[in-house]
Amino acid sequence: MQNVWATALVFLGGFSIMVLEIVGARYLAKDFGSSFYVWISQIGVIMTALALGYYFGGVLADRFKRVAFLAVLLFPTGLIIFMIPDFAGCVIDAIIMRHPPDQAIPLLWQKLDPVLGSCLIFMVPCFALATLSPYMIRLSTSALGHVGRTSGWIIAASTIGSIAGVFVSGYVLIDHVTLAEIFRATGLLTGTLGVMCLLLDSKFQDTRAAVGAGNTT
Repeated sequence: MQNVWATALVFLGGFSIMVLEIVGARYLAKDFGSSFYVWISQIGVIMTALALGYYFGGVLADRFKRVAFLAVLLFPTGLIIFMIPDFAGCVIDAIIMRHPPDQAIPLLWQKLDPVLGSCLIFMVPCFALATLSPYMIRLSTSALGHVGRTSGWIIAASTIGSIAGVFVSGYVLIDHVTLAEIFRATGLLTGTLGVMCLLLDSKFQDTRAAVGAGNTT
């Protein structure tokens, strides 16, 4: 049962990351244009956030060893995502308006402005969501001999969630729901993941205690 909940957490985390990536690129395109640079910027920033989240998620899991700690990351992250429609416009306006209005924007900044916008809006939420996978691998591994199997399963579940996020956001959500509503829903989903981590903390602790007792006998 513990592995089922761990799978659900990383699946929904991967789903949320890809919704932010796909819908975020569409959001940035409103102001920066639907250019190749916007998609490159969004993909590059999200991949950077994933790399950092995977690394620091593993570090945090080794230090705290409590799934409840993830709620400390997920609750504020959910609030940030929920508030994207409220603050992102001001962020993008500040990026664009720093250029003189009577001059063409240099090609370098045409490439880098979307990177800056993506970093300021989407880097932190995707970083926090990426910590779920290494954290669940650490807490779900009951023995050294199962590390490969557990890590493979968790990574696969997260990737399947990401695949679902790509197709659901690209084929369904964008066509039928406003971008603001998508961000609000994703923020609520992220907050729900934090609640799940609080509720599951005792289950993971009981399992770890049982495994520890078994290893000492």
